[in-house]
Amino acid sequence: MHPVPAGRSHYVGPMYSTRVSQHVKAPRAAVYRALVDADAIARWRVPAGMSSRVHHFEAREGGSFRVSLTYDTTEGAGKSTSRTDTYHGRFLKLVPDEQVIEEFEFETVDPAFRGMMTMTTTLTDADGGTDVLVVHEGLPDSVPAADNETGTRMALAKLARFVETGEV
Repeated sequence: MHPVPAGRSHYVGPMYSTRVSQHVKAPRAAVYRALVDADAIARWRVPAGMSSRVHHFEAREGGSFRVSLTYDTTEGAGKSTSRTDTYHGRFLKLVPDEQVIEEFEFETVDPAFRGMMTMTTTLTDADGGTDVLVVHEGLPDSVPAADNETGTRMALAKLARFVETGEV
């Protein structure tokens, strides 16, 4: 059993972390812009088979956001409603062209999915482009690690296409 981290009043069980990276053939400034722009987020930060709706997005340290991801078919099971995962949070740290740290939680009545999670996205120059590293921390065991990693890989592949070509 993991200790309860400070500030995690909704802790419900063991947590874990994931690390996923993607090389993007674009400068860090272009990638960073896609991390802090609501329209860009709605286009690329959504796994295949889902659509995104950004309800609120205030990209500044301490600023809040709220986003829903809805399965395109009835096959997917949502955490917030039957087909939708809605999450809200805030920006903890924004370092232009280098790093974005977000804290968020699912909006759900299921205690297995509750609790604050942290997502740190770090940008570094590499091979004429940018390496993007996403580290999720505090994920509840009820979210399978493989699903989180697959969804993050899908989203980062879309981010790469978006900043490289303007398409997703």
